[in-house]
Amino acid sequence: MTRQPDSRTDGEPVGDNPGDNSGDDARQPAYLPNFCSSPIVFGVVLIAALTAIALTLARLTEWSMFFTDLAKTSLLLVWTSLAITTTLCLLRTWLNRFSVVRASVLTFAAVITIIIIVSEIIYWLGTLYSTPEMAVPNTWFPQNHWYFLSSNVVIGSIMTGLVLRYFYVSHQWHRNVESEARTRIHALQARIRPHFLFNSMNTIAELTRTNPKAAEAAVVNLSDLFRASLADSKKLVPLTQELGVTRVYQEMEQQRLGDRLVVKWQLDDLPQQARIPSLTLQPLLENAIYHGIEPLPDKGVIEIEGRSKGKMVYLSVRNPLPINKYKSEAGNQIALENIRERLELAFGSSASLSRAIDQTHYQVSIAFPVKE
Repeated sequence: MTRQPDSRTDGEPVGDNPGDNSGDDARQPAYLPNFCSSPIVFGVVLIAALTAIALTLARLTEWSMFFTDLAKTSLLLVWTSLAITTTLCLLRTWLNRFSVVRASVLTFAAVITIIIIVSEIIYWLGTLYSTPEMAVPNTWFPQNHWYFLSSNVVIGSIMTGLVLRYFYVSHQWHRNVESEARTRIHALQARIRPHFLFNSMNTIAELTRTNPKAAEAAVVNLSDLFRASLADSKKLVPLTQELGVTRVYQEMEQQRLGDRLVVKWQLDDLPQQARIPSLTLQPLLENAIYHGIEPLPDKGVIEIEGRSKGKMVYLSVRNPLPINKYKSEAGNQIALENIRERLELAFGSSASLSRAIDQTHYQVSIAFPVKE
């Protein structure tokens, strides 16, 4: 008999943030977003444009000069915001090495430095081109050097402080949501473990009386299953590992049921990088056996299918419908709701669990995105 490889393979953390929630917040990695990404750049430019509109409305007393003044203010703020995002994009890796406080101070200092540089460049251009010989009007460039520089620094300091505060609060909120999701997944995983463990022990107890050698093999398989159940429930496991655990469970049940259990696997080329919450497919096979095969007087066939389409993976387990289908449905509900909630916590609305019942069969299908 082939032993299942050690199931203690590390998976990826649930959610996008790999940081651990333990420890002092001051030692957490920098909370700044990726300023190299298009959505963040668009957001910063949008904030700059809205700030330009607000400043223009606050400064003028009539609408006649609104668009002219708005054009000047927007030009200054948009180019300044683009310079800031470019600089923070280049400094992103370096800033992420520091704690929250130090990264905030360095980011604030970098932003103010850029504002000073851009302000000086604009004032310098004004001294060169705002001459009687040039067609550029004097009103397009600042006349009071120190007021222009100091006002830009004050406005920039206020806006930078507000934006950094927003990024920090948003970062903390995402961390809290992820922490709560991991806690709920851990609790749901703990509810799955005793169920399959008790059923497996009953199987071994029955085999010790009828087939001691098979009971010994079942103990070996149970050790692999138990190791998988004790794996870190905060992490997703490779789909290949989950399929392997399910096959080990099938092998153990096969030793008990013999020819009464027939499992047909129909798996397409599933993406190797796909990950899934641990003990997702195995409980579906367990329910199919105990609620679909056990009540049958003769042998029954369970069909397990897997396919991928685009960035989605689809798995289904189909078993014969028992005589007392209502009892079967009630027994399945706890496990199905458990799996449904864990998929939702891991993948959000991208994952789904559905079931279909006809006159002869009961089928459970799950879908989830490929999450590397």
